[in-house]
Amino acid sequence: MPHEDFTSVLQVKTINAIVVVDHSDRGSDFLFVSNTPLEASELDDREYNQCDPVLQHCKHSTRPIVWNQNTYTEAGLGWRWEWQARFGFHSGVALALHLPQKRHFFFGIDCDQPLPSDSREVARMTAELSLFTVYAQDVALKVLLPPEPEVDPPKLTRRELEGLMWTMEGKTAWEVGKILSISEQTAVRHLVNAARKLDCINKHQAVVKAMRLGLIR
Repeated sequence: MPHEDFTSVLQVKTINAIVVVDHSDRGSDFLFVSNTPLEASELDDREYNQCDPVLQHCKHSTRPIVWNQNTYTEAGLGWRWEWQARFGFHSGVALALHLPQKRHFFFGIDCDQPLPSDSREVARMTAELSLFTVYAQDVALKVLLPPEPEVDPPKLTRRELEGLMWTMEGKTAWEVGKILSISEQTAVRHLVNAARKLDCINKHQAVVKAMRLGLIR
């Protein structure tokens, strides 16, 4: 999907994909793929990347981070936020996938204004970002790891499949519950069960694997 299409779908200004390779003797190497304005190229500075609070969060966690000015102010880098905000980096969402051989894949979306005040809208953006990133993880694992032996797909219930299909459409567990006329807690349980049966660590990875196995389309 071209940069322009993806940013328009999520209604954001820029996207950033960063591959980080750690070295035991000389820190980390960073490789950027982005539609960041050329004027903001200083953001790729190695020394700054070593202390950036968003990158540091992603390097040590797989949980998405919703960031804004406070994220940088609390890290003592408020001046840096003021500088990057001029180029459209006002707020955003980022997450990481940690791959073999000390490699990390960071993916983020950046907005030139505050994120929506509606927490459900932010949750939707985060869910869509997570799903897109898992597609990248699936490709990366195919390249980095030997192929898995073919096995018969697990048996998923109708509700588990429905939950995965709506998650594929970017719906949150709360929205899945509303669509299926069940509680959010029940929707979460179906998604957790589906992920467990598919031997996946989260619902987004389960969606990709279910698609690969032909369980959902």
